[in-house]
Amino acid sequence: MWNRLVKRVLPILLAGAVTAMASADTIPGGFERAPQWNAGMQIEPAYVPGTNSFLRGENIDGKRIDMSLSADIRAGFRFSPSTREGMLYRGLYQGVGVGVNSFLHNDLIGTPVSVYVYQGAPITRPGRLWLGYEWQFGAAMGWKHHRGGEADNNVVAGTAVTARMGLGLKLHYQADEHWEFLLGVGATHFSNGNTASPNAGANTIGLSLGVAYTLNPQGDAQSAPSSLAAAADRGRWFYDITAFGAWRKRAVNIDDVPVMCPGRFAVAGLQFAPMRRLNRWVAVGPALDVQWDESACLEPYWIQGSYDENIRFERPPFGKQLSLGVSAHAELTMPIFAINAGLGVDLLNPKGDKRFYQSLTLKTFVTEKIFINVGYRLGDFKDPQNLMLGLGVRL
Repeated sequence: MWNRLVKRVLPILLAGAVTAMASADTIPGGFERAPQWNAGMQIEPAYVPGTNSFLRGENIDGKRIDMSLSADIRAGFRFSPSTREGMLYRGLYQGVGVGVNSFLHNDLIGTPVSVYVYQGAPITRPGRLWLGYEWQFGAAMGWKHHRGGEADNNVVAGTAVTARMGLGLKLHYQADEHWEFLLGVGATHFSNGNTASPNAGANTIGLSLGVAYTLNPQGDAQSAPSSLAAAADRGRWFYDITAFGAWRKRAVNIDDVPVMCPGRFAVAGLQFAPMRRLNRWVAVGPALDVQWDESACLEPYWIQGSYDENIRFERPPFGKQLSLGVSAHAELTMPIFAINAGLGVDLLNPKGDKRFYQSLTLKTFVTEKIFINVGYRLGDFKDPQNLMLGLGVRL
């Protein structure tokens, strides 16, 4: 009896397994089917916290800058619901936006125009009404920036171009297959990443109202087959190797007086990060960080008698400007983009530099293995250090 049962049941189980694997293998990838294209717009009235004296009213007009209003147009896509990405990441969307931001005091701060990429995904199960997150990253151009020696100096930005970083929550309502309405709250940060001085920056906290129109709706995505979901959520290791560089400003203390060094200094680094993928969305792991900073450890090599714009230093030995650290990382890993946050401590670092550092990076995958890295490094959660602009490979 047992033999007869095995002979009947085993072929059925094997046939089911083969069918499941075959169906998973034949599901097309995200760009093998036409995506669902959409276009939209949004407006965002926002509050501007007084994080520096210029915004609090210490400017040529004596006016507090505490409100902003922005308007954006956006174009993006969702993966086709019949693809792997469409099934595994239901509701995921991404695209490019262009926005104009007015701080209602254009003569003081300018009217920056932003170009940025964005990506969002559901926090709750997507349906007609769902809640999700969204981030944006790009550049803001057209600031009325610092002009040394003038009475109306704007210390918010030392350059006409800054980075723009945003994060928010959005409530989505799908009115029909074409029209979608959005209501959200979010925060945006503008900064030049310590590439110029001053770099006081500006932040906004606001409410967003938006609408999007899908040009070629393709229906709702179906749940991923169990074999496909299990493969995507299977724990496994991968290894990211990232090379980066940047330029930065540096202030030094000479006779206990802070002095901003003229010019800019080069930064170069290398990071090796073995990461454990916990599921299709999250990976964690350690990293080994090596960085050389041309502006590090300058004070002991100050040439006495040189001050202000003519301040001079002897070149420190290479090893004196090298840091070696270990860090712990968590990464949100999605199609096309991954956001990585790290906390680290230097085991070897230049004299006077912060040992405890933090990083936040955006990885944009141009192929399955190669990514563009754009990041920023801080010390003690508050002291700007440098950008991390480079390329990486995932093994």
